[in-house]
Amino acid sequence: MRIVDAETRCPWCLGSDIYIAYHDEEWGAPLHDERMLFELLILEGAQAGLSWSTILNKRDNYRKAFDDFDARRIARYTDKKSASLLADAGIVRNRLKIAAAIQNAKALLAVQKEFGSFDGYVWRFVGGEPKQQRRRSMNDVPARTPESDAMSKDLQARGFKFVGSTICYAYMQATGMVNDHLVNCFRHPQLQGKR
Repeated sequence: MRIVDAETRCPWCLGSDIYIAYHDEEWGAPLHDERMLFELLILEGAQAGLSWSTILNKRDNYRKAFDDFDARRIARYTDKKSASLLADAGIVRNRLKIAAAIQNAKALLAVQKEFGSFDGYVWRFVGGEPKQQRRRSMNDVPARTPESDAMSKDLQARGFKFVGSTICYAYMQATGMVNDHLVNCFRHPQLQGKR
């Protein structure tokens, strides 16, 4: 039985138990669930300018406030609902980020209609399967890549907001489109060959 400790985890996750659980159970695992893909897109956008731990600590509140990330419901949010979200201390109360979540729900529905699924659409930016990286240190991990540049440009052209290339690369990492666990991390080999 392998002991999991700070030496065998990516160093970015060592700040808290919630970070460690996210790293060990979710981050980098290939994700194909439509609702979860949408949730992470909204949360990555909400994180812009903040720490990821801030968003993880508010994640349950986001699920409640945003109807468990049901894109059809969010796309129909009214000005009254937006105002209630701005008053909700359980989420990041930023008018532009809330408006972006609503706009992104509408854009996601259009993508699903055109491509059949959001999953099929986003995964095409990595050729349909995870890119297996061999990073040895956090200094080797880029903030953006040609794939995230392409995803960002295409999402923006389709009306998505808060989807710059850096956000898109973080999204690709989170959803397992790239395996950016460091090679000495116990999760790296676990995720090789996963689709």
